Amino acid sequence: MRFWCSTIPSAPITLPTWRNSFPERNSMRRSAFFDTDSDDRILFPLPTAGSGWNGGQMRGMAVSAVLARGVERRLADLGPDRLRPARWTLDLFRPVTMRPCSVETEIVRAGKRLRLVDARLIQDGQPVAAARALFLAAGSDSAGDCWSAGKALPPPPASWRRSEDRARVYYSDDAGWDADPAQHHNRSRNRLWHGPIDIVTGEEPSPFQFACGVADVSNLVANLGTHGLEYINADVTVAFSRLPIGGEMGISATDRQEHDGISVGTAVLYDRLGAFGSSTVTAITAPAPADLQVASTASP
Repeated sequence: MRFWCSTIPSAPITLPTWRNSFPERNSMRRSAFFDTDSDDRILFPLPTAGSGWNGGQMRGMAVSAVLARGVERRLADLGPDRLRPARWTLDLFRPVTMRPCSVETEIVRAGKRLRLVDARLIQDGQPVAAARALFLAAGSDSAGDCWSAGKALPPPPASWRRSEDRARVYYSDDAGWDADPAQHHNRSRNRLWHGPIDIVTGEEPSPFQFACGVADVSNLVANLGTHGLEYINADVTVAFSRLPIGGEMGISATDRQEHDGISVGTAVLYDRLGAFGSSTVTAITAPAPADLQVASTASP
């Protein structure tokens, strides 16, 4: 089943509404990842959708974000509900190039407490990436207590301000906070704080689209090392207990394993109110390190 996105999501949520979640959006002009045609059928990637990898590839952040946009628009056709995003899985199984593309979506299951939606990015008549989104009904917490790590993860210092040429600031245990990724080519644990992104020209992304896009940067947090970023991720999976608030979010590495050129990294996602989810990325060694100066621009 093919679906061309054309409506804006309006499902109610109990958290602060996303239209008020981006305080910087009206005060700073940024370029989006895509333009669309008049029917919103074809997506035309803009230069900011380009990645730091060689070969003219599109960055995973743009792919993930635009597929999340397609999922939300597909669900909007089903009407308002109290279901919230609980899991997002993206598979990048073919090179996604800087060519026009479209999004197809399919409702796998539409129940009262669970909805499952598939989305595919199509280029030149074939799928190049796919995602699956799980939405669950929100309710009350259980009466009992469960273990939680409960560790506070600090945002960057107040002196850091997002600029038109810097969308993110990096942290490593060895170097502290610094906007220059080259300062973090070391062996210590990494963290990152990311500002707002624009996905389609003239649109304001929802927190779900924002979080799904930025979650792809979990690869950088997990795999940045002494020689830069030498691993390219084939997927990303995100689990949400809620959505980010405030139009910015952090990613902090929690674990990493590497054997025979395959890396698995995990991270916690957080905002200024605390942790709200976790991410996992699977990656393989790349022919050459990524250009992180490209990946750090204002609309990565």
